[in-house]
Amino acid sequence: MSSLERLSAYQPYALAALRIITALLFIEHGTMKLFAFPAAQMEGSLPPLMLFAALLEVVGGVLVLVGFLTRPIAFILSGEMAFAYFMAHYPKSFYPALNGGDGAILFSFVFLFLFFAGAGALSVDKRKAA
Repeated sequence: MSSLERLSAYQPYALAALRIITALLFIEHGTMKLFAFPAAQMEGSLPPLMLFAALLEVVGGVLVLVGFLTRPIAFILSGEMAFAYFMAHYPKSFYPALNGGDGAILFSFVFLFLFFAGAGALSVDKRKAA
């Protein structure tokens, strides 16, 4: 057995690490909007669309974090990030590095990957299937 074949045994755990770290970073964006933690993202009250996005980021992020309903939640969050990119970032510039949308694009594609790949190891989804 080659070293690359042995590494394949760790694939579900690498997927879980990607899911967990992505969710933690994503939740942080929601807590910035809702609770101004670790810093305020906006001053004043949130417009309804931003409030909805913040709730999706916190609740959806927690569900992805624990790996519960990962595929449908990841699909919704991928769409949210695509929508956020085209609503908030793309109008500023065509180039993601200039419009600040590189994070939204990355989140969108990681969530899209999780939709197709599933939660991986260490998840409620995996526990339910067993």
